[in-house]
Amino acid sequence: MTREQLFEQILKKKSYLCIGLDTDPQKLPQHLLEFEDPVFEFNRQIIEATADLCVAYKPNIAFYEAQGPQGWVSLQRTLDIIPKEIFTIADAKRGDIGNTSELYARAFFENMDFDSITVAPYMGADSVKPFLKQDGKWVILLALTSNAGSQDFQMLRLEDGNEEYLFEQVLRTSKEWGTADNMMYVVGATQADYVQRVRRIAPDSFLLVPGVGAQGGSLEEISRNGMNRQCGLLVNSARAIIYASSGYDFAERAREAAFMVQREMEALLEELVLG
Repeated sequence: MTREQLFEQILKKKSYLCIGLDTDPQKLPQHLLEFEDPVFEFNRQIIEATADLCVAYKPNIAFYEAQGPQGWVSLQRTLDIIPKEIFTIADAKRGDIGNTSELYARAFFENMDFDSITVAPYMGADSVKPFLKQDGKWVILLALTSNAGSQDFQMLRLEDGNEEYLFEQVLRTSKEWGTADNMMYVVGATQADYVQRVRRIAPDSFLLVPGVGAQGGSLEEISRNGMNRQCGLLVNSARAIIYASSGYDFAERAREAAFMVQREMEALLEELVLG
């Protein structure tokens, strides 16, 4: 999927919502445990209920890896039913080098056919470039995350006397590896005060924004600070949508939660991009 095609989907659905499929077997509605593959059944119903309201799905790979071989089966079955016009993100946070990264790229891009993968950049160019060799695929680089530990490294000041943070150097350096047509950046919604600094360095890039919803980030604040002429945002929400109910109505409640986010996004798009 190209940047233009992604923007077309955003305009069509009036949404820049990414739904995180962080599917925890311990949180599934009890009635789903009767199914042969409860995780897949949960995902299937969530996808069918929300596919017209979002432009991306983001399975958190750890939730599937933790289940052993069956988890990979559930993940592949999930990918197979996601409509082709919806962007898929492997939230795997890979960050090794050389042949190892090439094999990760082959696993997620060739064998599983994800559109994109999250990658940690702190081992440098050779941990990122192998993923960029895949035509039509995207790297989503961890830039400014929403966790408390982001302060440990990402917010360190550089020692050369300028006013930049380490995350800004990561942005500047990574622009030499890829382009706005094959690289996005993770920027946490709870970091809205710094989004304008991100945009000064990467004005055209899409940003994947976790932290809205259960983590307390503001959709309006991140949108006003981070939107560009092609929207440029994929705002992720997971728990607030997929776990809106633990009963038989879980898919219906998930749709209602996603619809509320989509309506807010529609208004912000109209004001900030189309107005």
